[in-house]
Amino acid sequence: METGQIAGVYAEVSGFPTPVSAHVKVEELPEYRVYSVTADWSQSDLVRGSRLHYSQQWTLIADTNNHKTVRTVLPPGPCTPVSGELLRAFSPIRGLKAIVREAGNQQLLEIWDCHGLRKCLNLTALNIHGRVYDDVQFGSLSWSECEGKLLYVAEKSRNSSAGGESACREDRNVYCEDWGEALTSKSVPVVCVVDLHSGAVDVLQGVPEDVSPGQALWAPGYQSVFFVGWYHEPFRLGLKFCSNRSSSLFELDMEGRCERLSGENLSVSCPRLSPDGSTLVFLQGRVFGPHHQCLSLQQLDLKSRKTSALIDVLNRPQAGEFAGVYETLSPCCWSADSQRVVFSSACRNWKDLFVVDRKSKKVLSLSDTVPFSTLPASRYPLFPPPPPPPFPAPFLASESFLPPPPLPPLLSHLHQEQKTDVEDLSAASRDCGSWKLLTIQRDLMVVCCSSPNTPPTLRVGFLPEKSEAMTWQTLQQPAMTFDFSWTSLDIKPPPEEDNMQYPGLDFGSVLVKPSRPLCDSRIPLVVFIHGGPHSQFPAEWNSTTAGLVKLGCAVLMVNYRGSTGFGQDSILSLIGNIGSQDVKDVQRAVLAALWSDETLDPKRVAVIGGSHGGFLCCHLVGQYPDFYKACAARNPVINAATLLGTSDIVDWRYTSAGFQFSYDSVPTAEVLAALLQKSPITHAVQIKAAVLLMLGGKDRRVSPHQGLELYKVLKSRASPVRLLWFPEDGHSLSRVDTQADCFVNTALWLQQHL
Repeated sequence: METGQIAGVYAEVSGFPTPVSAHVKVEELPEYRVYSVTADWSQSDLVRGSRLHYSQQWTLIADTNNHKTVRTVLPPGPCTPVSGELLRAFSPIRGLKAIVREAGNQQLLEIWDCHGLRKCLNLTALNIHGRVYDDVQFGSLSWSECEGKLLYVAEKSRNSSAGGESACREDRNVYCEDWGEALTSKSVPVVCVVDLHSGAVDVLQGVPEDVSPGQALWAPGYQSVFFVGWYHEPFRLGLKFCSNRSSSLFELDMEGRCERLSGENLSVSCPRLSPDGSTLVFLQGRVFGPHHQCLSLQQLDLKSRKTSALIDVLNRPQAGEFAGVYETLSPCCWSADSQRVVFSSACRNWKDLFVVDRKSKKVLSLSDTVPFSTLPASRYPLFPPPPPPPFPAPFLASESFLPPPPLPPLLSHLHQEQKTDVEDLSAASRDCGSWKLLTIQRDLMVVCCSSPNTPPTLRVGFLPEKSEAMTWQTLQQPAMTFDFSWTSLDIKPPPEEDNMQYPGLDFGSVLVKPSRPLCDSRIPLVVFIHGGPHSQFPAEWNSTTAGLVKLGCAVLMVNYRGSTGFGQDSILSLIGNIGSQDVKDVQRAVLAALWSDETLDPKRVAVIGGSHGGFLCCHLVGQYPDFYKACAARNPVINAATLLGTSDIVDWRYTSAGFQFSYDSVPTAEVLAALLQKSPITHAVQIKAAVLLMLGGKDRRVSPHQGLELYKVLKSRASPVRLLWFPEDGHSLSRVDTQADCFVNTALWLQQHL
């Protein structure tokens, strides 16, 4: 295909809108209960090179006597563009809407009611604080119960420093720490309260000096606030994608008295207050170690001040069981009676929707509506490893292709999804590979669902009682579904690749391919590896995967040991084993896919990925130089030894290699040698595949000089290599124009070398 055709394919698959948040307003009428569901959507626009945001409203009418039965869904309202909104919150009684808006160089606080704009404050002109935080790590906007005050987090004003203007001149070149990748403008957050009657803005005093506050919300009675405080001494570490940062839950009253509510040497996040004001739930994890981990869900009784575990960390969940909590909590996650908590979380190759009962502590899947302990294991079938050697060298190298042996009998039980009929709600609810809770209010849940062949859809359903069945209703169907087939595979490594400290672990992958190949020949296979490493590729809509499949490739997304959704033991098993265990897992998954599907071409295999996924890409083409024909890596780790002093998460650099981190750690010859030995650069001279590198010039997590190091090695050996440099982008390469450029260049690179 030509460049324009590939760009057209990407424009199609990346242009589907995604619901990112929702709000439910309930109105009681004599004979009916009316639910107004407003969803906020995000959509990429390649023409503008930016993301558009808009809102849309649906009206659901239910009986007063049986309010959990929707009688009528009225046609949705028009899509209303939303511009400049950073934060939005609705008041608890009258439904007033508070918005923090970016308007040029000004940040405005707006209050809207049914008659229009009611109040507007220019927060920038008031000069009480710096910029308001709108990120997911620190940001919050919370109404008081009386609807007369608002709470938010902002950067501390530098003008408030002691010494006045002369001190500011002296300090203007003093280094100011920040919170790392994607948080470069966040340094010293403060909790702010605005009185909507007087228009006065106050910065709350009493936060401990060694703590950076965020995720603030009002306590019952609005005489105090809860917040999460991250400890920033002796220095700050990168916070994004890291749930292992030392932090505590605090309560701060209006007089400046501050009390720590959680334990010491822990990591906490996502405090959520129950509707009756009696209980606060929050997530809790370990400090240091894996950068992300299986978390416990804690509940704090505000009367007794006692904390107990609602869901513990799960070390070794079995196939068919709930696998633990790995995702942040939705801003609204409580049932109306304050007895249940709803949340989304990774579960093997899926992302599912769950509810936990506070009394029984039982966890139920709301997509399957049965306890996870009773799910048949066949939902998560184990792929038996092919007998060694799985693919003799002649099989891969010879010109004549010999089909693999017949499929083992157990493969007939694989959970294979075909094209989903979004009209069949009962089937659609089970076929959906990914569920994300947007909100639950008055027991009405609003969720986003998708699968590898179905772009995001918006669904609603009432939280059922124990004896009731779960019923879902689709509000917004996707513009189309794609003629892809996809398969979820769970893979058990052979004995020689088992982890002796954590034996018996398995891992997974998701294979997506065209239902009807573009030609009669076998399908080239693109291996897609997620970063992290402690993250996941769920069976959900992915525009890169969809675009490559639409271009005629099969895509294998691998969840190697260390991915989320497989228990804490799986995560811990990767510590000290990067560059070996994860590399072997990906290769094992590729061999398993080739073994199970004879339509795939073993002589045309490529590998793509970013961050730790890019690290694995470069390892694979170096450790298996005759197996892979092409590689496309985004911001890869190439030399972990040289990265040690430049990354914003230096703790993870030590931990990944199996070393204990402390703030006063100084690199030793042993540490540097181990990091180098685990790095792709040690295999660079063996690379035969064509390598495409895509680097962000402002990457704080993995310095772009990592990719440059490999580029120079390959260039010096006349190996096929190409480097794309994006000077204004960071680690995620998330700008819309950057993502389009990366996809088009990756597709052209694969087309050329496969």
